[in-house]
Amino acid sequence: MTLDTLVLSLPASNSTMRMRVWRALKDTGCGVLRDGVYVLPATAPGRPVLAKMESEIRAAGGFAMTVELRLKTAGQRAEVRKLFDRTPEYGALVEEIDAAKAALPRFRPPKARRTVERLQRGLDRLARIDFFPGRAARQARQAMSDLARELSGGEPRASRKRLRSVEAARYQNRVWATRKDPWVDRLASAWLIKRFIDRGARFVWIERARDLPKKAIGFDFDGAEFTHVRDRVTFEALLASFRLEGDPALARIGAAVHFLDAGGIPVADAKGLDTVLRGSKEKARSDDALLAAAMRIFDLFYSAYATVDKS
Repeated sequence: MTLDTLVLSLPASNSTMRMRVWRALKDTGCGVLRDGVYVLPATAPGRPVLAKMESEIRAAGGFAMTVELRLKTAGQRAEVRKLFDRTPEYGALVEEIDAAKAALPRFRPPKARRTVERLQRGLDRLARIDFFPGRAARQARQAMSDLARELSGGEPRASRKRLRSVEAARYQNRVWATRKDPWVDRLASAWLIKRFIDRGARFVWIERARDLPKKAIGFDFDGAEFTHVRDRVTFEALLASFRLEGDPALARIGAAVHFLDAGGIPVADAKGLDTVLRGSKEKARSDDALLAAAMRIFDLFYSAYATVDKS
């Protein structure tokens, strides 16, 4: 194992510089080998910070030197790895996540989303400086996934079944049911159904799968006729099932919906879509009202994409 090592000594009178250096090295994930000796694995993305701090410390009248430290024995490597053990930090984060999960039912939707987003940012920051992830990291990711699932009302597990093509003629003037308090994938899927699959569609919002009305077509919940399939969210599964993937504008909407619902490759317009949908959700007094607003939003996105694709 090779370590980038910053050896430093700061002027005692310069408390501002001390705090600046301490924060920068802490944010980079440095381990403290001993007082004034900070180390990073040679593969760590924050290595350039050491050279920057060396320069700033020298300019402030202190001593700093960046050197390369090579560990020769297994015992040395084991000792150094302890310097980067993030287990206590993951433990504290999991406690926060568990507390948020317990409080989630009491939160209004905006506060609930902000809480989940804040905790996710904390997990992401910790993951960036976790150079030797282990069981604690896996537990924190699972806890965060459970919290996000709780917020969304229980996102469906991806089906392993093969996608099948279906005939739209069998799905006309039907009742379509999905989970109440809809968000991106459910809203986009309902828009797709109404605009491209079943123009006579009516929608109902259910608490749980067993509440599915007789003869209604379920979507975006475990056991629904149309739901997540392998790596596709429900919107993408509907595109494939009804052979709509050849429409470039729908495909672009699908990419944004996938990113917002399941993560993965960032999409430039996803943040804008998320913002306007959040604004609509704040104002909507019912799920039907939210869908009505979302229909207009997706109409505009589709129109913009279709215009670009034709030009």
